[in-house]
Amino acid sequence: MSITVFVPRDSAALAMNANAVARDILAEAQRRNIKIKLVRNGSRGMMWLEPLIEVQTAQGRVAYGPVESGDVRALFDADFLHGGKHKLNLGLTGEIPYLKKQERLTFARVGITDPVSLEDYLAHNGYRGLRKALTLQPAAIVQQVTESGLRGRGGAAFPTGIKWNTVLNAAGPQKYIVCNADEGDSGTFSDRMMMEGDPFVLIEGMTIAGLAVGAAQGYIYVRSEYPHAISVLNEAIAVAQQADYLGANILGSEKTFTLEVRKAAGAYVCGEETALLESLEGKRGIVRAKPPLPALSGLFGKPTVINNVISLATVPIILDKGAAFYKDYGMGRSRGTLPFQLAGNIKHGGLIEKAFGVTLRELMYEFGGGSASGRAIKAVQVGGPLGAYLPESQWDTPMDYEAYAALWAVLGHGGIVVHDDTADLSKLARYAMKFCAVESCGKCTPCRIGATRGVEVMDKIIADQDRHAQIGLLRDLCDTMLNGSMCAMGGMTPYPVLSALNHFPQDFGIVKKDPSTGGHHV
Repeated sequence: MSITVFVPRDSAALAMNANAVARDILAEAQRRNIKIKLVRNGSRGMMWLEPLIEVQTAQGRVAYGPVESGDVRALFDADFLHGGKHKLNLGLTGEIPYLKKQERLTFARVGITDPVSLEDYLAHNGYRGLRKALTLQPAAIVQQVTESGLRGRGGAAFPTGIKWNTVLNAAGPQKYIVCNADEGDSGTFSDRMMMEGDPFVLIEGMTIAGLAVGAAQGYIYVRSEYPHAISVLNEAIAVAQQADYLGANILGSEKTFTLEVRKAAGAYVCGEETALLESLEGKRGIVRAKPPLPALSGLFGKPTVINNVISLATVPIILDKGAAFYKDYGMGRSRGTLPFQLAGNIKHGGLIEKAFGVTLRELMYEFGGGSASGRAIKAVQVGGPLGAYLPESQWDTPMDYEAYAALWAVLGHGGIVVHDDTADLSKLARYAMKFCAVESCGKCTPCRIGATRGVEVMDKIIADQDRHAQIGLLRDLCDTMLNGSMCAMGGMTPYPVLSALNHFPQDFGIVKKDPSTGGHHV
């Protein structure tokens, strides 16, 4: 009887030579005349432990990591195939605190199954949501999603059910489902992990969306920097089609839904939904004016549902377990869970799926273990390169869409980038302006010209050239960009700039006013 060994095929593991480790494990087993079954699973999301090797034992799956090729022979000597003691032995995978303290709903299978095995997917509750959806009328599917409280996990947090209902009631025989997988925010990797580690759940979610609104065609727009995700998705789509989970007669229901993967254009702005549609149509990725809304006139002018990977991948569990089950997680209007991604100067970076309401401090210290440098954490950027920098005074705010909006901050895609006390926030603010100048589609003046002028103003502030006047000019410029830009590219660039200026004035050469000393502030 063979023993099952799991070696991740996730990009993060591959970057740490997981393929070589897998080959060495097979070779060593053959040399010792031991029969093993090697499964290439997804990542558990504990990036500092990659490659994380797991072995199926009578007690459960035992983890070892991070494993290098040079460790393989010693692992066999220690009888790791039966959970033997070794310096890399982490115990039962499910008991590792980083995993045990999570609420994995959307990521329930990631790291557990073979991503392209339909048999594995079905054995772990896969396609139960689709089977339930096939018994419901379209409006009833939309109602379930609406009642669950699911909101867009890409940034704007718009209620998914409202968007679906608009497309359902839109006139026209042709409608589309578009998945925005152009994950480009700094420190984010949940979409990539999902596509590489559990592609069938995204396929299932998009199929349910098609049934809900009357769309027969879907597209997954994947960033060009994700070749492994594109490959896995295409393989999984072919498997689903062969088994009648996609195509002209889904599970004998006479319902049709087909799915295609499209490689993105390599532009950050194509993460904005209308620029994405332009790119998907084969044109340059430039933001469209609204109205009309994509829900009424989207891809090729037809009613279109556009959601990101995590939103669509969450739909199957809502249909399977019901709206009330999902809504029971979270707080306020932020229901369910969000996969937070810890990156930057953090000891234990990785993916943490938690219900809304967890705090930044909990994520950074209870999960992340503090800074990688061992120095004090100074600032944390949440929500991508256009997210605000949060000082320590705001780290105990519940991670909730409305609570963060009250701070003039955003949760966005759940990306968290940590900076220690050596960071210069004036330079980070300048980077935000430079980033916008480089990535702007150029359609509107506040973004195109404003970001360029912003870099110039920042340079003068940093060089202490008439700093008082330049800071006033910077604030005016941010106000124009915030209120005059066509999309979030220019409209959100002020978030990191103003948060850095307001919370870390000392990095801009500003002396806070102190009545006891008569100090000045700008």
